[in-house]
Amino acid sequence: MLDFVRNNRRLMLLLLLVIIFPSFVFFGVESYSRFMDSSHDAAKVDGRTISVQELDNAVRDQSERMREALGASYDARMFEGPEARKQVLDQLVLQRVVSDEVARENLTVSNARLVETISSIPAIAQLPKKADGSIDDKAYLQLLAAQGMTPDQFDARMRFELATQQLSGAVSGTAFMPKSLLERLLAIRDQQRDVQALLLKPSDYTAKVKVDDAALKTYYEAHQGDYSVPEHAKVQYLALSADALAAAQQVSPDELNSYYQSNLARFRTDEQRRASHILIAAAKDAPAAQRQAAKEKAEKLLAELRKHPDTFADVARKESQDPGSAAKGGDLGFVGRGTMVKPFEDAMYALAKDGDISDVVETDYGYHIVKLTGIKPAETKPLDVVKPELEAELRKQLAAKKYAEMADAFGNMVYEQSDSLKPAADKFHLTVQSADNVTRQPNPALGASNPLNNDKLLKALFNDDAIKNKRNTEAVQVGPNTLVSARIVDYQAASVRKFDDVQAKVREDYIAQQAAELARKDGEARLAELRKSGSAEGFGALATVSRTKAEGLSPKALEAVMRVDTSKLPAFAGVDLGPQGYAVYRVAKVSQPAKPDPAQLQAAAQQIAQVAGQAELGAYYEALKARSKVKVLHSAGTQEQGAGN
Repeated sequence: MLDFVRNNRRLMLLLLLVIIFPSFVFFGVESYSRFMDSSHDAAKVDGRTISVQELDNAVRDQSERMREALGASYDARMFEGPEARKQVLDQLVLQRVVSDEVARENLTVSNARLVETISSIPAIAQLPKKADGSIDDKAYLQLLAAQGMTPDQFDARMRFELATQQLSGAVSGTAFMPKSLLERLLAIRDQQRDVQALLLKPSDYTAKVKVDDAALKTYYEAHQGDYSVPEHAKVQYLALSADALAAAQQVSPDELNSYYQSNLARFRTDEQRRASHILIAAAKDAPAAQRQAAKEKAEKLLAELRKHPDTFADVARKESQDPGSAAKGGDLGFVGRGTMVKPFEDAMYALAKDGDISDVVETDYGYHIVKLTGIKPAETKPLDVVKPELEAELRKQLAAKKYAEMADAFGNMVYEQSDSLKPAADKFHLTVQSADNVTRQPNPALGASNPLNNDKLLKALFNDDAIKNKRNTEAVQVGPNTLVSARIVDYQAASVRKFDDVQAKVREDYIAQQAAELARKDGEARLAELRKSGSAEGFGALATVSRTKAEGLSPKALEAVMRVDTSKLPAFAGVDLGPQGYAVYRVAKVSQPAKPDPAQLQAAAQQIAQVAGQAELGAYYEALKARSKVKVLHSAGTQEQGAGN
């Protein structure tokens, strides 16, 4: 069990995130309310449909978001095929099921909790603030608009996410791990075994393999897939991209200056001041006598500081009751307006120059003495400094406008003159590009960003009509502001290479297979003998391994070593390593390290309880699905499933 927990903990955490949050990361709450014609249904949950179009959109959204997140390491094949579509459909089904349960349980979120959560999101917390410390409304609206959302939609999404967290937390938080079981699991995890290896290599058996033409032909017939040439094509393609257009855009000095003037606020830094303070704490609801005593102490300290202002830092370290700044001599660093409470801020900005000390300032926290230690005046970056940034932005805006004007014409031309991409290339001043060995499936060799790895473009390119007549595909949107049309120049259907052409490779593969088989048979015979004799002859040096320390053993070998019965030593285990041969492992000694200290025990308990909670949560979700009469329809490309049908 602990092997599973240890080896799959990160996977389990990933699966939990996929289970709990898919609606917010990929699709949005609004997807729950979309309904389509029943003839295009992918699934039903309690009679409510999930359309094939909704599934297609979800797959596309996931793929695009993963493309943005992973960049060059993105592989479009992650979202290809029935299995990938089924996983996304499972997520959509789970969204519906969880949504229904949240509504059934009447789970709600207070406005205060919602505001607190939204304000803690880094992208929102970094937005400009108003004088009262609240988030600037205009900046907030712009941020949401960039994500295609209104404040109401975002509030609804966050409310649903928080309500779902209540549901999942109530289930996963009940997981419990008894101390006796935990100690047993840790003992299994940490157990050490001294092991020796004896490897029987296939290369030692190649000379014993008998080869004849009949055997080679039989092997070839049984493994024709290893000698096949996949379907492939030589392809030309033409891309209309706003990014490419941006490089060609010219920005005039007048346009640049006008854009700079309209964005001055972005490049302006308000005045900031650095201050130190001494706080004599007194809560606002403290008795009057206590506050008066605090005030009198502050006034006494101020009188001394007026005489000896250079002792401010020492007095702050000794007398200040602000735990965050006292140790630093009262230093608060540079702050702008809206950061401090108003009486403190007013006093700080009333000071004229470095070294000035305020009168005693009363706030809800008590009584402060403020010393000004620095001023950063307001400044605005000049146009020359921000010119490259603004030029790039303007080029991008002009390119986006030009792209919008050209997109329809581009699509029409590649369709109307479908026997060549050259007319469109000439008209729009684009370059026809080419690629060899393009297949129906994305090819990592072309690069993750290559449009020929786009699943929609590949489907259009390998359409029967496009293959037969070598026509241009429609203009396919392969990314934001990017259209691509492609055509097959030369097509080769999938084929199996003739035996005579691959006879040498067949011979090599056959000998390797037979040698590995001889090594396996010999290894199994040696294993049987060793279990009787217990001999250590022929084995390598001792290595101490555990479930957390493989010492070079493959996962398969380590599992065999740790599973072997050690009630009688030496114990032996055999492992078929396939093309690498056959290995026999001799376990000579078993030892148990010292028990973990209480801190390690507690940390391990938390990890295992977390995984146990995730398992309970998964079982809970399956129970919800069973109760919700989930039916996956044949039109989704999968078989019917679900309970309660």
